[in-house]
Amino acid sequence: MRAPSATPAPLPAAPLPTVHGWCPGALRPMASGDGWIVRVRPHAGRLTRAQAAGIARLAAAHGQGTLELTRRANLQLRGVAQGSHPQLLAGLKALGLVDADAAAEQRRNIVVTPFGEPGDATLALACALASELARALAAPGAPALPAKFGFAVDCGAAPVLRATPAHVRIERDSQGLVVRADRVPLAARATPQDAVAIAMELAHWFARGDAAAPPPRFQPAPLPQRTGPRPQPGPVPGGWLVAAAFGQLQADTFARLAELGALRLTPWRMLLVEGVRSAPALPGLPGLLTDPADPLLRVVACSGAEGCRQAVGATRPLARALAGLVPAHGLLHVSGCSKGCAHAEPTVTLVATPAGYDLVRHGKASSRPDRHALRADELASHLACAWNTTTTTQDAPAHDATDTPPL
Repeated sequence: MRAPSATPAPLPAAPLPTVHGWCPGALRPMASGDGWIVRVRPHAGRLTRAQAAGIARLAAAHGQGTLELTRRANLQLRGVAQGSHPQLLAGLKALGLVDADAAAEQRRNIVVTPFGEPGDATLALACALASELARALAAPGAPALPAKFGFAVDCGAAPVLRATPAHVRIERDSQGLVVRADRVPLAARATPQDAVAIAMELAHWFARGDAAAPPPRFQPAPLPQRTGPRPQPGPVPGGWLVAAAFGQLQADTFARLAELGALRLTPWRMLLVEGVRSAPALPGLPGLLTDPADPLLRVVACSGAEGCRQAVGATRPLARALAGLVPAHGLLHVSGCSKGCAHAEPTVTLVATPAGYDLVRHGKASSRPDRHALRADELASHLACAWNTTTTTQDAPAHDATDTPPL
């Protein structure tokens, strides 16, 4: 008689990660596996040479000596010890990079188009609107908004931030400025003088949660297309775009870039170096990606178990090893847990678990896996199948901005 087959042991369950629901700041750091994360939110995403050089010095003195570019066009220092935070904060205040209080810092979640020549009228307008919006959000009557509520000031010659999470958008079309509600078919015409006031009307409406009664001046409008070509390293209006592998730069590299020009942060984990007009002007600095064909531009990964107490596996070494397998049209996301902090749009995704790596052929880190508990040596063949059976691109529709992870 055949002996009954043993029931396969269930795969170990991945621990449920903690969702903080807020992003770190300079005044309210976030604890992680490698120390505190301190996020700097430069006004309008711009850093003068002196500010950038100062941040590099502070990162070397009080952190791990690295800087991270985030999906919200901010900059963060990792590995900050609790005892070093007061000195770090004093240094950031001296550079003019700290808000009046933590509440104002949290509300000032504004992404600004990085493109435009210095002195260009549209660039000056974008920066002026961002500054006025920041003052409105810090005023006593500002609405009580969710921690990750965001604004996009995207009034350049053409919108470039539609795939960037934001609830309220100030854009430009052929008729002038327009204020839009993200993912809601509502829009209102605006002028440079009243655009911020109209945007704040929309923010108050969001805060009330009264979907049945939008502000009177907002009229039904078709939703604009949210996809478009992802910017690549190279010449752009205003200077030269450079990327960083996994958005991470050594403080010395950051300081060297600041020697070339003022820096503009972008939501694509790239920096715009003002005034640079040719690639030879950029030194061969470690961590910089200047070739649009570099395979590391086609992978994204969080810090993984090395830097996050919620991750259950390595991420960036694996992503680096697999980058060459990603086709030119593809994007691979390697996540240390199901939160998917590095990337929240649908794409080919690997999620670390206690039993190995789960594969999602086209989805987020929180999506239902198509394959469970794959070993590292099995991933290459499964990834090849994933790109043969999906239409994954780097221009996938943006996710709901209300569920935006910290990075």
